[in-house]
Amino acid sequence: MNKALVVGVMAATCLAGCNKTKSSAPVAKPDDAVQLKLKQLAGSGATDCGRLDVRAADPQLTGASSCATKAADGKHPFYVAYDMPGMSTGVAGSSDGKLFAVELQGGGTGAQLQSGPCPAELRVAKSGRVTCFIPGTMGLNPSAADPHSGVQVNPGASPHGGIPQPFGTAPSSGPTKAPPKSK
Repeated sequence: MNKALVVGVMAATCLAGCNKTKSSAPVAKPDDAVQLKLKQLAGSGATDCGRLDVRAADPQLTGASSCATKAADGKHPFYVAYDMPGMSTGVAGSSDGKLFAVELQGGGTGAQLQSGPCPAELRVAKSGRVTCFIPGTMGLNPSAADPHSGVQVNPGASPHGGIPQPFGTAPSSGPTKAPPKSK
C-alpha cells in the first residue's frame, strides 16, 4: 500500500508540473551595456546571432558561429556575445566589413566595458565561439612575447610594435610574464 501511495503522489506531482502553462515566447530582458555597444557598433539592420552562456550546447554554438561568419563574409552587419563567469565578450561586424571586439569584465559598479577594432581576423575558436582575438590572449593585452605564428594580423593597425591593441592598452615594457597558475 505504501508503494502505491508513493507512486500515486509522484504521478500527481508530475502531472501537476506538466500541466503548468508555459509561454513559448522567450522572456525579453533589457539590453545590458555589452548588447547596447554591440548594436551600436554593428549599426542598423544588424543580425542578432545570439547571446550564449559559456555552457551552451554545441548546436547553439555552431548556429551562432555560422550566423556570424556568414554575415561577416557577406558584409552584413551582425553581433554575437558570450557570457562567462565574471566576463562577457562579443564581436560585431558593420556593413562595411569592419569588425569590433567588446568586453565587459566584472559586475556592478566596478564593471569595465571596453571595445575597439578587432586585433585579428574573425575565426571560430576551439571552444566553438566566434572571436577575433589572437589565439591564447583573450585580446586585452596581446604582446610580442606570444606571437602565435600563422594568425593574420594587420601590422599597420597599431603603433604598438605591430601587435594590435583592441582596447587601446599600451604594450608592457619588457618581457611579459605568465600569470601564476591557480591551484
